[in-house]
Amino acid sequence: MSIDRFKNITLQQMEAVICLVEEGSFSRAAKRMLLTQPALTKNIKNAEDCLGSKVVQRSSLGVSMTPEGKILFDYARRVVKLRDEARERILALSKDTGGNIYLSASTIPATYILPRALSDFNKTAADIHIYIKTADSEEAMNMVLDNEVEMGVIGKKPLNKKLAAETLWKDRLALVASRNHAWCKKKSVTLPELLNELLVIREKGSATRELFESCLKKSKSISLAQFNICGELGSSEAIKEAVIAGWGVSVISIHAVSRELSQGLLCEIPIQGLTMERNFYLIYRRQFDFRSFHKTFIHYIKGYKPGGVKL
Repeated sequence: MSIDRFKNITLQQMEAVICLVEEGSFSRAAKRMLLTQPALTKNIKNAEDCLGSKVVQRSSLGVSMTPEGKILFDYARRVVKLRDEARERILALSKDTGGNIYLSASTIPATYILPRALSDFNKTAADIHIYIKTADSEEAMNMVLDNEVEMGVIGKKPLNKKLAAETLWKDRLALVASRNHAWCKKKSVTLPELLNELLVIREKGSATRELFESCLKKSKSISLAQFNICGELGSSEAIKEAVIAGWGVSVISIHAVSRELSQGLLCEIPIQGLTMERNFYLIYRRQFDFRSFHKTFIHYIKGYKPGGVKL
């Protein structure tokens, strides 16, 4: 196969391959593409010429793919999907009131705040569609910097000068244990007591973990390495399940455990002399070109107040 010839393959030829494979016959594929059967056949032939090998084999049983055809089919679907996504985003730019907003969000807001906030938002702005990618705060911030998404919601203020940050909601970390833990009968615990207890924590890169470490260093000059860490888990849901099961205690966002605390599955124990508070931030590139629907969303999300949480 000539690499230069392969560069000549077109989107229409790729779509012809996709339709032929999915429909299983030239006549049905032609009808789906609104082409004559000879025109579809020509597209397939041109694709094969670019590829330098057969894409499909005809038999009395119908159409089957060659090994080369299977590879082309797989990549053709990806290319056509990207084309369709690009078209949707470009078309959205021409609308003043509606469009798509692409967000990254760290685990806590993505799981425990944004779903309810966006449910309410949708009731008044049904033509604005929100797409969220969930990651830890560091990854979510990098998605914004890399233009993978338009905005982010994270649990720490970014230091990068390319990003603007607007304060959204308050949060605090709570020490929690399973309802059968002996500490549930105590009014508070000391840090030395916590140092000797099995502790389950979030993974590196998590803003929750970073806040815990920062508060320890500032108030007590204690490092995380001094704790009896029995597990590092990649989500707040996993942390909660581990604590409920009695694997250890944990320090976690109050937004993540408000339901379990009210249900009596977990108990909160204050740590003497240690307060762990933060804000969640809406971040975006300073040079980002806001359209009216972006501004509508930002105005709403800045005014939203999460409910059911004791801060």
